[in-house]
Amino acid sequence: MAATMHVELVSVERRIWSGEATAVYARTPEGELGVLPGHTPLLGALEPGWVVRIDRQDEPELRVAVHGGFLSVRNDGVSVLAEMAEQASDIDTARAREALQRSEADTGPEGVTARNRALARLRAAGEAV
Repeated sequence: MAATMHVELVSVERRIWSGEATAVYARTPEGELGVLPGHTPLLGALEPGWVVRIDRQDEPELRVAVHGGFLSVRNDGVSVLAEMAEQASDIDTARAREALQRSEADTGPEGVTARNRALARLRAAGEAV
């Protein structure tokens, strides 16, 4: 049996998932980060436009588009604290592609935010971007 750690993924609106996992992957400003049981404690900002992946014990991998937030690794587990989060299974990829196309015309802060949100949704859904 593989070593596990307790993982909580929550957004401002609700808890997305909580349980045992063998690994958590996320992107911070420093790059892609993989967290395994026993990882050194850390706190990192989540990079906009990317996905948090959780290798769950006895369940399929969970892919979540995360929009803003932090990853906290402690001795007793991992918390992903997101401003907004959407599971891959809840994402409408056609709508996300349309949002990505619309965001290309807006180079201001709102356009960048919309582009990052669309990219995260498409990446979580397994789409090429």
